[in-house]
Amino acid sequence: MISYYFQGLILGAALILPLGPQNAFVMNQGIRRQYHVMTAFLCSVSDLLLICAGIFGGSALLMQSPWLLALVTWGGVAFLLWYGYGALKTAFSRDMALANAGVMRQGRWRIIATMLAVTWLNPHVYLDTFVVLGSLGGQLAPEPKRWFALGTVSASFLWFFSLALLAAWLAPRLRTVKAQRIINALVGLVMCVIALQLAREGVSHLQNLFS
Repeated sequence: MISYYFQGLILGAALILPLGPQNAFVMNQGIRRQYHVMTAFLCSVSDLLLICAGIFGGSALLMQSPWLLALVTWGGVAFLLWYGYGALKTAFSRDMALANAGVMRQGRWRIIATMLAVTWLNPHVYLDTFVVLGSLGGQLAPEPKRWFALGTVSASFLWFFSLALLAAWLAPRLRTVKAQRIINALVGLVMCVIALQLAREGVSHLQNLFS
């Protein structure tokens, strides 16, 4: 059964490694050393819930509800554009220290709300957990399925905690004005590109619904 665990671990790592909203948010919280361990834990738990839902039957619900998929997609587009705009605004702010100070004043509950939005309003999360992992893990027998799910969940926990702690360790080098401009500009551009890709998928979904 251990082979199914490593299959899940490798596939989970392959899906989670590319830079996306979750990774960008966890990295930024680590650089700021602002509730970064809490953020990594909540992202990991969210992934645990989504992975288990996808592998143990949730994929059928999403695939049979095109309106739900469209709603999640356009909600994600709106959020990613807002998040990307905020990052770009910070990157090109004349007073970078003042912009960073404004971000650092965010309270715990606002950070939690942003983390939930970054995770649960990102349609790619559902495609990864419900479609990819759900279609592969859902076909397995009960015991291998549990080991496969454990492997993918382990990948999330290992990655998010490693990312948050590594970013916090490198914070003295990454909190310089130049580094912050580059990081925020990169995050903003990535979020906008992902939003545009999702918008294209959203238009395709709407065309299919009304065709």
